[in-house]
Amino acid sequence: QLQLVESGGGLVQPGGSLRLSCAASGDTLEYFVIGWFRQAPGKEREGPLCFSRSDGSTYYRDSVKGRFTISKDIGKSTVYLEMTSLKPEDTAVYYCAAGLGGGSNAQMYTDWGQGTQVTVSS
Repeated sequence: QLQLVESGGGLVQPGGSLRLSCAASGDTLEYFVIGWFRQAPGKEREGPLCFSRSDGSTYYRDSVKGRFTISKDIGKSTVYLEMTSLKPEDTAVYYCAAGLGGGSNAQMYTDWGQGTQVTVSS
C-alpha cells in the first residue's frame, strides 16, 4: 500500500503551465501503476488522464495527449504531472492514485492522494 500526497496546484492563466507532484511512501513506487485523475466542480471524477506502468510505459487520454506528461523519479519516490497549454476546462481537483494492476481501469487503483486544486482562469 502506498500513501500519496499531491502538491503543486494553483491558479494559472489559460495557456500556462503547472507541474504537479505526487510523493509516495509506504512501499516501493516502481511496483505500482500510477495514474492521474481529476474531478471538476459538479462533475464525476475523470480518468485516468494518464498513467505510468511499472515498466515505464505510459498512456494518455486524448483530452490531454500532447499537453500533459507523466514522469517518475524512483529515487525521490515521486511522480510528476507536467501540464502545458492549460485550458479553463482543465480546472479541477487533481488526484494521483496507485494500483498493482490494470491501467485504464479506474477500479484497479487502490491508493489515493487527497488531491490538489488546479484553477485555469484569467
